[in-house]
Amino acid sequence: MTTAEILSQAREEKRTVLTEIEAKQILGEAGINCTRTVLAASREEAVSISEEIGYPVVLKVSSVDITHKSDSGGVKVNLPDKAAVEKAYDEIMTSCRAYAPGADIEGVSVQGMAKAGIEIIMGMIRDASFGPVVMFGLGGVLVEVLKDVSFRIVPIDNNDAVDMTSEIQGKKLLEGYRGQESADVPCLQEMLVKLSDFVNDTPGIEEIDMNPVFAYSDGAVVVDARIILSSERVNF
Repeated sequence: MTTAEILSQAREEKRTVLTEIEAKQILGEAGINCTRTVLAASREEAVSISEEIGYPVVLKVSSVDITHKSDSGGVKVNLPDKAAVEKAYDEIMTSCRAYAPGADIEGVSVQGMAKAGIEIIMGMIRDASFGPVVMFGLGGVLVEVLKDVSFRIVPIDNNDAVDMTSEIQGKKLLEGYRGQESADVPCLQEMLVKLSDFVNDTPGIEEIDMNPVFAYSDGAVVVDARIILSSERVNF
């Protein structure tokens, strides 16, 4: 489905939270590289999709009613074969139904296990005074501990993106600290501009969270994504 179709369907279903699969489809259409993520509605589908994508894989619960997938036991990573996928699917279903008995669970999302990289967070929040603001910083648990992030009001250009990646305190990690692989910073800057362009051109987006984004020396990929729509009716 196109971005307009996904957003319109969510509105028709009277929901403001998109699934991870929907969020990644939208971001991909905006030119932002995301891990391929496919919905499996059964254990058998999860195995079939895993074998098509190639092991190892990651399974995550797919439900708009379960925002914190890890807290619910809804994430299983680095699954090496069919037996591991079958076991993980059953465990996710059991755990998530116990965690949120009333949740509408459509299945699990299946994606390839991305190679680890420097963890980055990108996103957008809507400020009451300034409107949409894009964010960049160190991702994973570091964003919660250090809160090392930079912000700019939408729209931004490449110069703004350069400033954003330069002004965080942890920028040395992007440069290859103590022999670690450096990040493809121009790619991250391009992703920020594309994110800004998408937000600027698409009304009704309340929040976007891309965390983690794995940054490599030759690119970057969004591993997990969330999009929340505004509660006001918008025509797409």
